[in-house]
Amino acid sequence: MTTTTPVLSVPTPSAAFERSTIERRDVGAHDVAFDVAFCGICHSDIHQARNEWAEGIFPMVPGHEVAGTVTAVGDEVTKFAVGDRVGVGCFVDSCRECENCEAGEEQYCLKGEVPTYNGRFYEGGDTYGGYSKHFVVHEDYTLRIPEGISLEEAAPLLCAGITTYSPLHHWGAGPGKKVAIVGMGGLGHLGVKIAVAMGAEVTVLSQSLKKEEDGRRLGAQHYHATEDKQTFKDLRGTFDLIVNTVAANLPVDKYLSLLRLDGAMVNVGIPSDADSFHAFSLAGMRRSLAGSKIGGIRETQEMLDFCAEHGIGAEVEVLAPEPAVIDEAYERVVASDVRYRFVIDMAALED
Repeated sequence: MTTTTPVLSVPTPSAAFERSTIERRDVGAHDVAFDVAFCGICHSDIHQARNEWAEGIFPMVPGHEVAGTVTAVGDEVTKFAVGDRVGVGCFVDSCRECENCEAGEEQYCLKGEVPTYNGRFYEGGDTYGGYSKHFVVHEDYTLRIPEGISLEEAAPLLCAGITTYSPLHHWGAGPGKKVAIVGMGGLGHLGVKIAVAMGAEVTVLSQSLKKEEDGRRLGAQHYHATEDKQTFKDLRGTFDLIVNTVAANLPVDKYLSLLRLDGAMVNVGIPSDADSFHAFSLAGMRRSLAGSKIGGIRETQEMLDFCAEHGIGAEVEVLAPEPAVIDEAYERVVASDVRYRFVIDMAALED
């Protein structure tokens, strides 16, 4: 059995958005059903809706920053109840058996995690994301959104928040550590907030100084323009950790030179073309160049609880659930014309 749900979808690659409907499964024994209140727009939504990464599945309903309120639970659900505030991030299932899943790192499932949209369930059937009025998901892949964060500010935490929290947590950002966040966008502004809350000394490395006031307002102690060549001279050997949030090719060797002994540069922004660097930039100071993507369910819940405790939410601009509005928002994201995350008011989508 299925239930018809209103959505905003892309019928073919790069097409304009349109209102349509999909079929959601009925609530199973271990399922949680919720009304979507807000869904964030991630740059990866744009890449996939425009078929820039791989063979997309169309029609496509994007959205993996999904927040709402529980309306029904299955007979065997133990973790959630009607009325709970919940969210869904970038995946809705994993094999649950491989060593990575058993370690709580489902995002690195060896079978391949099931993405929230533009994917297929193991048992068959396409996945559809959060640009949707209603959602159904297994309780093990549902996150609890704590009180203290509004749903619109919480939605982007389910991708942008965990994408920055995970490397900061894994590489030990905290008191006594000097951390640089490259980029002051949807990811970077949350990276600044989280790193500051962890107790690190935080520097923003941005192309220019036009967002310096914002960066300092969010807690960064330092702000430098990378278009100024003097920046790389002045900051040489400064940082324990650099988290790169920009999806553009950087002069990697220059950034590696900013690391101290045993420092790490971690990429969470993924450019389309390959980066290049000299091995000596790593060997000279035993530096590391690494990557990271989102987090597992356990770590994502930890991130949400941390953000609630420290009053951290995304800086958002709320959009009406109108196709033309979403089309325009996509263009604005590509042009970096948002401070700092678009969120769609899915509750206002007509049934």
